[in-house]
Amino acid sequence: MSAASYRQAGVVLTDRRFSVPLDHDLPDGERIELFAREAVAPGRAHENLPWLLYLQGGPGFGANRFSGPAAWLGRALKDYRVLLLDQRGTGASATVNRQTLPLRGDVERQAAYVGHFRADSIVRDCEFIRREVTGGAPWTILGQSFGGFCAVRYLSSAPEGLETAIVTGGLPTLDGHADDVYRAAYPRVERKVRAHYARYPMDVERARDIAAYVLEHEPVLPNGYRLTLPAFQSLGIWLGAGDGSDRLHYLLEDAFVRTPGGRELSDAFCEQVAGALSYRSHPLYAVLHEAIYAQGGRATDWSAERVRGEFPQFDGEKALAGGGPLLFTGETIHPWQFDSDPALRPLREVAERVAARTDWAPLYDPTRLAANEVPAVAAVYHDDMYVDTEHALRTARTIRGLRPWVTNEFEHDGLRAGGPRVLDRLLAMARGEA
Repeated sequence: MSAASYRQAGVVLTDRRFSVPLDHDLPDGERIELFAREAVAPGRAHENLPWLLYLQGGPGFGANRFSGPAAWLGRALKDYRVLLLDQRGTGASATVNRQTLPLRGDVERQAAYVGHFRADSIVRDCEFIRREVTGGAPWTILGQSFGGFCAVRYLSSAPEGLETAIVTGGLPTLDGHADDVYRAAYPRVERKVRAHYARYPMDVERARDIAAYVLEHEPVLPNGYRLTLPAFQSLGIWLGAGDGSDRLHYLLEDAFVRTPGGRELSDAFCEQVAGALSYRSHPLYAVLHEAIYAQGGRATDWSAERVRGEFPQFDGEKALAGGGPLLFTGETIHPWQFDSDPALRPLREVAERVAARTDWAPLYDPTRLAANEVPAVAAVYHDDMYVDTEHALRTARTIRGLRPWVTNEFEHDGLRAGGPRVLDRLLAMARGEA
């Protein structure tokens, strides 16, 4: 482990790097490097504080890069020394993208390599570095969204490493196939879209107008992204965040400008859409997203794309032809994205191999969870667009002793939006004080 410390206002940071096995079943084999950032309150850097490990949502996103003790971090620093881990493949931890994957060799080798980047491997990384970081003492884990999936895996496979487990918006289905996840998701997304149109009724015609233009022209965005009608509809992913409906409204209201050649999508609109749709900064999200649900000997086989066919109301062309409102879509990955997005095109064959794979190991152990002894709490958002509430509550009932906090005060990004208040509530629950 290497380390370098420095200061920001209100926090002392130490950058740490760890060498871990690529395949933990082959401890003497190839190794990869992980990056994590330690944060501690000024004046407490030399205290023997308990540790809190934070795992970001995703998959495919590195840990937050905070400026000082922002958001929930300031609350955590009152009690803990915090480790912000870039999960393998993300951030500065053995980055996986179109630039690095070709180093693995042919497509088959690339796909096999990517198979080592799910929650089971992430948890084994955590256990590997915990002994080095804490000297063997258990730590508290805070898992946001996919980080919560990792926390449930942790409780299933290595509960001895945990003092407390805290989950925000991330209790997974324990045995549901990806098809089950998306069959539950599309109706939730439709509710979010209709709620958006109820709030902003002028957006019904604005969305139809933009969609008709996109269908006719298929413009190419500044980053080379080919904007198709399904791609435009996928901007509905914003509707799962607390400010997402407002952001979508402001995007739609100024989409067009008049030019000497006629009406066109504005540069400002295209720039925002390019940033929203591209996976250049987090391609592992697209490649592995459905695989986070894969177990039980079944391929995911582009589940979101197949299941979408069961919900014809999301067919954009039919909506335009029939005069109805255009339905946006949500947190789904489709084959066409690997054609539209320049950052994903080189990864299309790898994604196909991942979608076809059937030998995924089980992720969760319901028997062990039913005997859980680790204090565990979870924020469950009442109408979470990204994680099905019924699936989450079913899992909460399976994990012995887990205390859920079901709230409609926040959307999926409650930990960001609610900051210290959300974490304070969950910590109090974990201590039996709330």
